[in-house]
Amino acid sequence: MRRPDYDLTSLRLFIAVCDHGNIARVAEQEHMVNSAVSKRMAQLEQQAGSALLERRRYGVRPTAAGETVLAYAQEMLSIARRLEDAMHGYSSGVRGQVRVLANASVMAEALADDVVAFMQMPQYANIRIDIEERLSPAVISGVREGSASVGIVWSRVDLHELQSRPYRCDHLGVVVHREHPLAQAKTQAVAFADTLEWEHVGLPGTSSIQRLFEQTALAHGKRLRGKVVVSSYESAMRVVSAQLAICVVPMELFGEAAAYQKLVHIPLTDDWAVRQFVLCYRDEAALSPSALAFVRHLAAD
Repeated sequence: MRRPDYDLTSLRLFIAVCDHGNIARVAEQEHMVNSAVSKRMAQLEQQAGSALLERRRYGVRPTAAGETVLAYAQEMLSIARRLEDAMHGYSSGVRGQVRVLANASVMAEALADDVVAFMQMPQYANIRIDIEERLSPAVISGVREGSASVGIVWSRVDLHELQSRPYRCDHLGVVVHREHPLAQAKTQAVAFADTLEWEHVGLPGTSSIQRLFEQTALAHGKRLRGKVVVSSYESAMRVVSAQLAICVVPMELFGEAAAYQKLVHIPLTDDWAVRQFVLCYRDEAALSPSALAFVRHLAAD
């Protein structure tokens, strides 16, 4: 049985109909007659083999099957837009494109500088690098599904059989206000478990490092306490500066935080405190010349 070929124009109209809940409004917006949009929707339902829209008195809404088609339609149009952007780049003189997914730590540290150094090399000047920040599990799934050529994550994350090369390391430490007992004691280094008597600034619960903090606390029969959850290390240090809590931050980021003169960074002694990041991809032999050059450059650094 031949699989249906879904038309991007019909999918785009379907997304618009779901957004507006009204075929007539979409027809007016697209400068089409109502019957033409309705015909497109009927053809789409015929291809899907299921009703995608529930017709109501004052409009329409997607059925359960329609919600599924809607999600895939949005993804397909997103891919089509990226393809269009890539082809436009070639027509503008770009000779390659590399799509990269990276976690927040990598984005906040040296990645931007490494990308700039790569693109300043004459042989790579016409390569376009697109970078998107995601949580580590989403980085892995994105590379596995093909939405990016290269991912950059902590090596402790499950790579699900992706190939990898080492990238950079960073060094975690606890950041405290200079009036905090740990700073007053002039502590040179500290185990994470010994910081648990104080409240911590939390990171998103789905992040790999936050889960490790919680697991480490449980392994010592303690609980990670805190009332504030932020999405970035910079925000976490602002909370510490206000003496509301302490937080764990890479030394590489703290060294750039000249605005936080009231803070002290104390290295952690835990074995996971030195984090090795890796470049991951599905198959190095299948990488484009541009992506392979990018991986080799970052791995060499």
